[in-house]
Amino acid sequence: MDVVPSALVVQPGEAAGASLSDGAFELLADGGAVSASRLTLTVGADGAPPHHHRLSHEVFYILDGTMLFRLGDTLTTVGKGGLVIVPPGLVHVFGAADGETADVFVVLSPGIERFSYFELLGAISRGEEEFSSLLPYQDRYDVHLADLPAWRSAHS
Repeated sequence: MDVVPSALVVQPGEAAGASLSDGAFELLADGGAVSASRLTLTVGADGAPPHHHRLSHEVFYILDGTMLFRLGDTLTTVGKGGLVIVPPGLVHVFGAADGETADVFVVLSPGIERFSYFELLGAISRGEEEFSSLLPYQDRYDVHLADLPAWRSAHS
């Protein structure tokens, strides 16, 4: 007997959330073919530390506001309606552009269960955990950290 695939439907208000010091995070789907989330950032807030993924492509669709991305050595801004696709291996970092807020839909494929990563990232952003607490989990979450202390001043 063939197995009939089922669809994932997430209704408004059903997504798991994690509070960040500079915004909010909703995890819509975690693992499987994709991981999908929505990230809202306050004015000029960083979205994640500099990193790359060994396995996943990461797709950003800007719902509102303006995002600033460093993609390798290139710094670029992307506004509402813009799309960014980051391939595996490319070091990247992102946040709301200076003086701007941002609302972004993010998809990683293949998906890897990362909700615990985002909870830990939220605790770090609120000063409840040290940044070094992420280091042992880089392989588990396919988030491999990079050292780019002045990422917002990269060459365009």
